[in-house]
Amino acid sequence: MIKITFPDGKTKEYPEGITGKEIAAGIHPALAKEVLSISVNGEIWDLTRPITKDATIRLHKWEDEEGKHTFWHSSAHLMAEALEIMYPGTKFGIGPAIENGFYYDVDPAGGKVITEADLPVIEKKMQKLAREKQEFRREEISKKDALKLYREKGDEYKVELISELEDGTITLYRSGHFTDLCRGPHLPDTSPIKAIKLLNVAGAYWRGDEKRKQLTRIYGITFPRQKMLDEYLEMLEKAKERDHRKLGKELELFTFSQKVGQGLPLWLPRGARLRDKLVDFLRKVQEIYGYDPVITPHIGHKDLYTTSGHYEKYGKDSFQPMKTPQEGEEFMLKPMNCPHHCEIYKSKPHSYRDLPVRLAEFGTVYRYEMSGELHGLTRVRGFTQDDAHIFCRPDQLKEEFIKVIDIVFLIFNSLGFEDYDAQISLRDPADKEKYIGSDENWEKAEQAIIEACAEKKLQTKTVRGEAAFYGPKLDFMVRDVLGRKWQLGTIQVDYNLPERFDLEYIGADNQRHRPVMIHRAPFGSLERFVSILIEHTGGKFPLWLAPDQAIVLPISEKYHDYAKKVLYFLNNSDIRTLIDDRNEKIGRKIRDNELMKIPYLLIVGKKEAESGTVSVRRQGEGDQGMMSLEAFARLVKEEIRKQTAAHTVNV
Repeated sequence: MIKITFPDGKTKEYPEGITGKEIAAGIHPALAKEVLSISVNGEIWDLTRPITKDATIRLHKWEDEEGKHTFWHSSAHLMAEALEIMYPGTKFGIGPAIENGFYYDVDPAGGKVITEADLPVIEKKMQKLAREKQEFRREEISKKDALKLYREKGDEYKVELISELEDGTITLYRSGHFTDLCRGPHLPDTSPIKAIKLLNVAGAYWRGDEKRKQLTRIYGITFPRQKMLDEYLEMLEKAKERDHRKLGKELELFTFSQKVGQGLPLWLPRGARLRDKLVDFLRKVQEIYGYDPVITPHIGHKDLYTTSGHYEKYGKDSFQPMKTPQEGEEFMLKPMNCPHHCEIYKSKPHSYRDLPVRLAEFGTVYRYEMSGELHGLTRVRGFTQDDAHIFCRPDQLKEEFIKVIDIVFLIFNSLGFEDYDAQISLRDPADKEKYIGSDENWEKAEQAIIEACAEKKLQTKTVRGEAAFYGPKLDFMVRDVLGRKWQLGTIQVDYNLPERFDLEYIGADNQRHRPVMIHRAPFGSLERFVSILIEHTGGKFPLWLAPDQAIVLPISEKYHDYAKKVLYFLNNSDIRTLIDDRNEKIGRKIRDNELMKIPYLLIVGKKEAESGTVSVRRQGEGDQGMMSLEAFARLVKEEIRKQTAAHTVNV
């Protein structure tokens, strides 16, 4: 017999070799139909895999991320089987589950090109195979046999993947006529996959290397019920209307230029105003919390990033070093702000009384993302981080960490992000080569985050292997109005860079001590944050943040002089106002400026000019009546006051 511990702490004995499916059936037959996978001692398994030792388990249904992951990973295999049948000789790269659905990178035989026109036919084949209730069978295999199998198939992609694996860790999954190199987990069989939609086809370089062959990447999504798929497709249509690339162009916020370079955004006047308001907002918050502003160059000596470890870990993802006329001298476009801030801290001696030192910068950094990975403002090559680094004593670490959590919550509340998850990202103990620093420092850093979150009573999820190379972190995952999840704020604890830069302070004992470093970026990057904000709001920004808060629309040229008086009054009242003096009919002006999502449209004609008033229209709400200029200014100020009440800071 073995002892099984459930999430609520209760335990029960079962025969050795019991499976997750059998445990679920023993609890309730309905649960056995709903459960998709099982976590055994924190590792996700197939429901049909025997449990042979005492274990702590958690059963996963569709509502759980782990359940969806299993469902979509199995769907990727189902699609691969359909492709292998329809296009014999196809070779397969990787086919993971992703946040919404799955994809598979494939190399069709004979130069066949798979297009979006082919997707409905592939879907039908998948549906037929799913109805056959094909079992997913897990099989452990030696490295020698795995290499033999895929060499005989002529699949060089799988051979390359297998060659990098350790013997004794390799598993295959078989379903129907398809066999794949895979860790799993998978559904017991294909029957739960009821609704299937293949979404699009893209190109993807093998292993993300532009110098290697471009494979065909097919994206898809599946659900256990057709209604769920219909709702998802409806959400996708809404998402297209909110796409920040579409709205960014329509609202004249940003643009890109091939001559400037891929992934290097150009902020237009309206976008620059929006961005400046975000910067002003956070700058004021940071002043209250005791941050000091700093500015660092856009480049740095290569030795700086060698010292920090960034060149070793991220050198291949950075713009390559630039040589100067001086022999042996090399500079790099700045990939990170933290090494520069370490040097600022080091520029003068510090006493324990000086700490914490909080240095903040809206610093632009540059990373060489592959062209195929670039996507609007969400994935760019040059972006500005709302970066800050706190240098503190170990006894101050928890308090400082909690204050940063408070700043993140303040930002979310101010901008209407109400649905978010917090994730503690720790080091992968099985792959320590990815990281720098001693086990002792990592343990202290991880424990500090865990304790701070517990003290804050923050509900968190812990994930191993997602830490930064220099320290663990707390990441905030925000859901927008369409239910999509985005990573925004991040807070990281770092004992390692202070060591690498030999940072010190003189303690109360008059001895030299090493400070601890907190990295934090509540927005993450202004570019990515703005892209998410555009899609979250559909371009209808809160009044306090809107690039233009009001626009004056004179009915005809006769009222241009009065319109200018209105403009002058409102701008002097700190209300960001424009004037539309085009020779167009008033109906056209209203339609055009409604589409620009300017909050208030102020129509002026004979009555308004004679009475010193404006006719007010609220964007999306219609006519609000005539008001004096003073009354309108009060209306705007009161609306902004209510919206910014969330900005109130209690330190």
